[in-house]
Amino acid sequence: MHDSYTELSLPFGSSAELFEQYTNASGGIRTGKLMEHLDSLAGSIAYKHMLGPGVQTLGRIQETGFYIVTASVDRLDMLSALDPKRDLRLSGQVIYTGRSSMEVAVKMEHVGRGRADETVLIGAFSMVCRDANLNKSREVCPLEIITPEERQLYELGEHMRLRRQNTALKSLTKVPPSSAEAAALHEFYLLHGEGGPGERNEGREGREGREGDHVFMGDTVLEKCMLMFPQERNVHQKVFGGYLMRLAYELGFTNAAMFTRGHVKFLSLDGISFARPVPIGSILRLRSQILHTSLSSPNYAILHVGVKANVVDVKTGLEQTTNDFRFTWCQEHGPSASPNLREVVPKTYREAMLWLEGKRALAVGAEIRDKNLRVSVPPS
Repeated sequence: MHDSYTELSLPFGSSAELFEQYTNASGGIRTGKLMEHLDSLAGSIAYKHMLGPGVQTLGRIQETGFYIVTASVDRLDMLSALDPKRDLRLSGQVIYTGRSSMEVAVKMEHVGRGRADETVLIGAFSMVCRDANLNKSREVCPLEIITPEERQLYELGEHMRLRRQNTALKSLTKVPPSSAEAAALHEFYLLHGEGGPGERNEGREGREGREGDHVFMGDTVLEKCMLMFPQERNVHQKVFGGYLMRLAYELGFTNAAMFTRGHVKFLSLDGISFARPVPIGSILRLRSQILHTSLSSPNYAILHVGVKANVVDVKTGLEQTTNDFRFTWCQEHGPSASPNLREVVPKTYREAMLWLEGKRALAVGAEIRDKNLRVSVPPS
């Protein structure tokens, strides 16, 4: 297992020139760019597992005979705030292998400055191996488990795989919501839906002009369209997945900040599914929407945001979904002030299912943060 270990150092604390390339508008570090690196790191780790620890370059995919793609990102959970004054280390390794898949665990750590290393983020990528000539799945090298610690990591990877399969089976696109979920949705709609006690304004007013305590989900949409250039290609001559992660993160952050009318703090990437690659030269339409909101305490507002990436065929106008991203942000206020959270309210059955999916994601994130005991945001 240790043969695939790989790390990347970003000396923000000791290099002002490097920090300048990553600084955001608030003087912190652009999290979206770090996600771009994590995706690249996960890919490098997967290739290192297949080609051996001494590999220095991939060479031609046709000569190698296989290629590796990101199938999904299970989670990326922020455990503590990024400190721009400290160096950052990104690392990871393959911790589980199936027949043609690999689970890659990654983490970010603060290092140096005379202080103990501190884990900032943990996450997991699911990578799959494909035959370069036959374009079908290809077997990966099995892991040799040597130490008890490696056995624990292997069992963790297997747990993540089974949890992903279980989540897919329980998806609201396949099965109806539970009776408890249906009751919660009904109670919420009676309180905030059209004609309910929470209705302060009539009509479908825009987000900017609404002064009530809720906003309909359809009014939270934020979009952008972009042409995909070859500078962002990967080794397969498609748009690099990490670049798409950064675009989705930044659009989702913008939407969350506009919705809360203030600064928001990143908590987790709750999942990414990669349905199909994005070709060079295509038009990418990113559509962001607030899917669920929650007050986890009087001083913490939490938002679950979805970003869908579609490729648009210019000639026919046909759109196909390539990626589905889910993120969670929070807005924190001091003890003397409470967050001005407006509830997001679904109006259609499809939106109601998205609202319930968001509720599920917030519950999972709260459980993970509670287990790690590193985030001050209480469970929702």
